[in-house]
Amino acid sequence: MKLTKNTKLVMIGDSITDAGRAQPVGEGMGGALGSGYVSLVDALLGATRPDLGIRVINMGTSGNTVRDLAARWQRDVLGLKPDWLSVMIGINDVWRQFDSPTRPERHVPLDEYERTLDDLVTRTLPAVTGLVLMTPFYIEPNTQDLMRAQMDRYGAAVKRLAQKHNALFVDTQAAFNAVLAHLYPATLAWDRVHPGLTGHMVLARAFLRAVEFEW
Repeated sequence: MKLTKNTKLVMIGDSITDAGRAQPVGEGMGGALGSGYVSLVDALLGATRPDLGIRVINMGTSGNTVRDLAARWQRDVLGLKPDWLSVMIGINDVWRQFDSPTRPERHVPLDEYERTLDDLVTRTLPAVTGLVLMTPFYIEPNTQDLMRAQMDRYGAAVKRLAQKHNALFVDTQAAFNAVLAHLYPATLAWDRVHPGLTGHMVLARAFLRAVEFEW
């Protein structure tokens, strides 16, 4: 596995990462890591590799776009001095284009999204051992759906950046697609965005496979 002894892993993103984590720093017992994929990653690492003492910190914040991440990057990423960093952002960047169509100031266009994320990655790479970039997703199997199609474009930007910076890449949409071949979207998420426990396990599994976790 790529995560080694005493690794500090910071996982940052929006509400999917947040999942009710403790504020201001999501770390510790009693639900501090939230109820989503971050806590599942921590639990699986702790249960199978307690000898490594991996420290997981959840810095997701509900409602965030890549603009919000940029505004808090120094405090919530660089200031925490992670060894490994995982980033999953973009759902709200896309969603606001559809649920708030008359409020363009809330929209984050694709070029700004990719440029901003590229800048954050460039600033961070010298300070970390490893970086994981996870795509945004939409739990909808129809690729012609307007929001799904737009989400795929943002996911493609994440893939380009992962290739550019030699980061680990997690295609969360592909992970959900495999499940959606058998389950109706509402089974995983009533709004096709905020998954229940099964959906969060899909995300946790995709992340852990990327870091070569031994199942």
